[in-house]
Amino acid sequence: MAAAPGAPDFFTAYEALLARWPAGTRELDVPTPYGSTRVHAYGPESAPPLLLLHGGGATGGVWYRNARALGERYRVLAVDVLGDAGRSVRSGRPLRRTPDLMGWLDALLDGLELSGAHLLGHSYGGWIALNYALHAPRRVNRLVLLDPTQCFAGYRPAFLLRSLPALLRPSTARALALVDHETAETAGTETAGTETTGTQPDPDARRVYALAAAGFPDRRLVVGRRPDPSRLSVPLLVLLAGRSGVHDVAKVTARARAAVPDAEIETLPGLAHFSLPTALPDRAHRRIADFLGGVRAGDGDHVPVAE
Repeated sequence: MAAAPGAPDFFTAYEALLARWPAGTRELDVPTPYGSTRVHAYGPESAPPLLLLHGGGATGGVWYRNARALGERYRVLAVDVLGDAGRSVRSGRPLRRTPDLMGWLDALLDGLELSGAHLLGHSYGGWIALNYALHAPRRVNRLVLLDPTQCFAGYRPAFLLRSLPALLRPSTARALALVDHETAETAGTETAGTETTGTQPDPDARRVYALAAAGFPDRRLVVGRRPDPSRLSVPLLVLLAGRSGVHDVAKVTARARAAVPDAEIETLPGLAHFSLPTALPDRAHRRIADFLGGVRAGDGDHVPVAE
């Protein structure tokens, strides 16, 4: 996939986002039959691996706060999804359908010399992660879905209508308009350790998302049918944005509980879809770490996400 004239501005924003990753982060380029995949790696190499899959247009750089929060206990591996904007480069085998995407992830884990990993996906990355857990359950230890799209329910019709201009004629202005509208009514801040995290999109992440349209107008995400989560055999945690305008949170919750009765499903009050994952509060990071470590909600001194 070739970069467009707008790519220099995109990569300036991309590098600004990466500069916020903790010291010791490594940049890896992993060859696969579908192309080279950029992976941002942080945390002890001996720790359990945690593969992070971003939403469309966000790039793996968006996980910088999550890497700091989870990198002491896990080997954080944040991917630039192949076929999307970023430093991954498509070449070799075509990447057109869901089975191709699953083959790419198989090859990526092989290239990282991992027999398996925990998976955490946001938005479109959640759809990829759920599909992969169904495709290769023996390679997925535990699965976390962060306001996933097209996993348990469809988009709100109003969101689809707002998305059409950005989809049909991609531009920085249209991408910004979509993000800003979806988060316009979300207000307030949340203190996370020594850092105050707004519920609005992180400025650097917002800029990367908007400039992806100008820098890579020919990018084509692999999309497919909604998977059947009732076949899932992997432990599942779903964290939903309470103010998401992308889908109906109550409907997603109900369908997820019906499809996966043993799943742990919670809501993040006050957060919008596009404010994630950078606005994820500390208590949600603790919730994720507990889950990945095998602790269920209510066990020990766990602090619930929704209060």
